Amino acid sequence: MRSSTRSSRRDFMQRSGAVLSAAGLVGSQAAQARGPDEVLARLVEGNKRFTEGKLVHPGRRPEDFAPLAEGQSPHTIVVGCADSRVSPEVVFDQGVGDLFVVRVAGNVVGGAGPFIKGSVEFAVAELGARLIVVLGHEACGAVKAAVTHIDANDTLPGAIRDLVEVIRPAAQAVRGKPGDKLENAIRANVELGVERLKTLDPILSGLVKKGELKVVGAVYELRTGLVRWLA
Repeated sequence: MRSSTRSSRRDFMQRSGAVLSAAGLVGSQAAQARGPDEVLARLVEGNKRFTEGKLVHPGRRPEDFAPLAEGQSPHTIVVGCADSRVSPEVVFDQGVGDLFVVRVAGNVVGGAGPFIKGSVEFAVAELGARLIVVLGHEACGAVKAAVTHIDANDTLPGAIRDLVEVIRPAAQAVRGKPGDKLENAIRANVELGVERLKTLDPILSGLVKKGELKVVGAVYELRTGLVRWLA
């Protein structure tokens, strides 16, 4: 079993290396035609349409999914919160197959284990995504829990405690800073996620340095629908 696992990991890395080295680009031919900045511009325009109520992709029908039955080549990975009020496909007005969405409460990256980071790496190396967006949102309950329980110096039951511990560094980083404590922590949590992905070896960091992959952070405003991009 261990030998099989090592072989599978080696095969994946070999395939990833071949994909990453081909013409210095990532993934499928469809994804290669779109640079990170072009993809980001598409998301900005999509969010603009959403806030103005001018959706190009207002609904989903079975026939919309049929052309993708044999494969996918999403242009963007969104690491977002599991919050029921934040749907990346709607917020950015993107079509079926455009976004590879990884959702977890608090949109955490660092400390979230291999499942989040592995999913992101897979979408880059195997599917050809060129942009990663760490998407937080205002009034995030997971971040609020971290802020509240750090101040109260108490604990939460079950795995909720573990989740809050992962977000704790963001909450601690903004303690004593001016402005709204929760808003500051939400932003810091996104920024920590961005930095972690930008420096994640062996797949992401090299592509980021070459300018072939971009990692950006954003915060979604629940009341307005606007996505605020972080520098």
